[in-house]
Amino acid sequence: MKLLAIDTATEQCSAALLIDGAIRSRLLPTARGHADTILPMIDALLMEQGCKVRDLDCLAFGRGPGSFTGVRIAVSVIQGLALATRVPVVGVSNLAAVARQAAVTLELKAAQRILVCMDARMHETYWATYTVLPDGMVEIEGEEQLGGPDSVVMCGRYAAAVGTAWGAHPELMQRLAKEQCAPVPMSMLPRAIEVAELGAAAYSAGAGVNAADAQPVYLRDNVVAVSR
Repeated sequence: MKLLAIDTATEQCSAALLIDGAIRSRLLPTARGHADTILPMIDALLMEQGCKVRDLDCLAFGRGPGSFTGVRIAVSVIQGLALATRVPVVGVSNLAAVARQAAVTLELKAAQRILVCMDARMHETYWATYTVLPDGMVEIEGEEQLGGPDSVVMCGRYAAAVGTAWGAHPELMQRLAKEQCAPVPMSMLPRAIEVAELGAAAYSAGAGVNAADAQPVYLRDNVVAVSR
């Protein structure tokens, strides 16, 4: 399989090219300039492998939740590439990408659970719980949620608590500390590497769509951030 993945939903911009199981990637921590950064990243990866977009089986993108502007950039770039080449696309949850990163980084085992909490600004958090599958991929429990730190449901045991919200919301950390056998939270941002891995699995399962059906997921209706 040949798949290109991008992610621009947070203060990190990344692209990854998966070819027959091998992944090459580019990553740049940056709060701004994603639109100017992502296309050169894509071009560099494709040139390295002597590959063109039309040669790919699928295009994957971080579809949110995340920064409104960042998510829109990813959707627009992928739609532009897909419209020109008719390559199918797959949207990947940014929360799932963080959960997959945690599963690999921490070498978690099947059935272990991951609580992902990402800072959504406006004193809110994007969050979801995931279970590690036998193949190392992750599966969501319930649905992705948006709410204040007190809205995060903590039940059962977690092998990992990851994301940017743990550092942004001290009260969330305090709540976790009261849980039995609570893991030490780790700050992680989504990356195109995991978007590629999850996108490849989704495409193999028949989830590819055409460019017009590539849609963002914001979770929040009001996307105007209030300065803190």
